[in-house]
Amino acid sequence: MLRSSVRKHSGSLAASPVIRRLFSGAAVIGLLLIIASLIALSTGPVAITPTDTLSALFEWAGFGDSSASRTQQAVIENIRIPRLLLALGAGAGLGVAGATMQGLFRNPLADPGIIGVSAGGALGAVIAISTGFATTSALFLPAFAFVGAAGATALVFAVGIMAGGRSSMASLLLAGVAISSFLGAITSAVILLTSDLQAQRQMLFWLAGSLEGARWESVRIVLPITLAGLAVVVAFARDLNLLLIGEDEARSLGVRVGAVRALLLAAGALLTGTAVAFIGTVAFVGLIVPHSIRLVIGPDHRALLPLSALGGGLFLLIADTLARNLAEPIEIRVGIITALFGAPFFLFLLIKNRSRADSL
Repeated sequence: MLRSSVRKHSGSLAASPVIRRLFSGAAVIGLLLIIASLIALSTGPVAITPTDTLSALFEWAGFGDSSASRTQQAVIENIRIPRLLLALGAGAGLGVAGATMQGLFRNPLADPGIIGVSAGGALGAVIAISTGFATTSALFLPAFAFVGAAGATALVFAVGIMAGGRSSMASLLLAGVAISSFLGAITSAVILLTSDLQAQRQMLFWLAGSLEGARWESVRIVLPITLAGLAVVVAFARDLNLLLIGEDEARSLGVRVGAVRALLLAAGALLTGTAVAFIGTVAFVGLIVPHSIRLVIGPDHRALLPLSALGGGLFLLIADTLARNLAEPIEIRVGIITALFGAPFFLFLLIKNRSRADSL
């Protein structure tokens, strides 16, 4: 489906239609981001009016004095702004990783965790919690999760190359499925064998995904990595378009297929691993966001990738705002919110693709 739809877009290198779609989409999503951000910063256990929120933001930026109280100012600066920026950064990373994986595997139903990144991150996190390292420093848990994600990705690459060669995406996919299942079984075993009930509870909470641990330290790590990964992937957007058409055509137009695939897979794994390390396993962001945007603006990755970043950040921010406020004072895990929206959408895609296949 992706292959046939992209053929008519990638033949011409004229940038004007792509630029129009990119700026139109960015304007719409940008406006929604401003509205969603104001709501996210104003709502929560400490109620703050939008006017006080805006004045607090201006004071934080160094313009004028705030009409908000000192408590409200502290809540916005130390809790809500880092949480908002972490949601935007992690959501953008997952959205871009999803668009990249869907393009590389030529499958609109591909997910960023398809090569074992999420499973490795989950295992690293539960090991950090079960061994007590997570209580030593706030950065130990994400560090363990990131190492687990990177190790799982490297293992999938190694097995995939041994099984089918450097350019075999089918072998890589099968290796990812097998290793994800294996790591998932180990994760379950670690949880069941942990005698500390409080640690078990923390593991289950982490696996459900959350941004409640957002701190400025987290933002300073996630945002630069996300921006770097996005820059790398966008730089190879044209090559990704050509890979959708076919390997032989891509090679004939100068694309180094093996190297480009490896680089894009590594960038997607880095983006996913970073998000998983700091917010846990949050499903469906990288599935429904790029697919929804593709349905609106088309399959050209020169527009699809940047808009998937904006859309991923918007989707995760909205999900986190709902998670904080739907059952206040109890906070629902953000992974539950994304699954409640993502699972029905995923079923819709399956039914739609089946209907389209039957009509051909």
